[in-house]
Amino acid sequence: MRAVITVVGKDMVGILAKVSALCSECNVNVIEVSQSILQDMFCMIMLVDMSKINTEFASFSDRLTAEGDRMNLVIHVMHEDVFNTMHHI
Repeated sequence: MRAVITVVGKDMVGILAKVSALCSECNVNVIEVSQSILQDMFCMIMLVDMSKINTEFASFSDRLTAEGDRMNLVIHVMHEDVFNTMHHI
C-alpha cells in the first residue's frame, strides 16, 4: 500500500528531517519527495510505501498530525487511491 503525505506551513529548518524520521520510526519508506518554498511557505508532497508499516495507519496519521500541530504545520496522510480519486478529472 502506498500513501501520500502533504505538508504545508511556514518554512523552518528540519521539516523534511522530522517527517522522514517519523516515517522511519514506523517503517514507512519514502519513495518520492517534491517540495518547494513559496515566499516563506513550505509545501511538500511525499509518496510513501506503507507495506511494512509497524503500526496502525490511523496511529501513523495521528502521529504526523500531532507533530504538525507542534510545528505549526498542516500534515495530512491519505491512501494513494483516495488521493488519486480526489484529483481525477
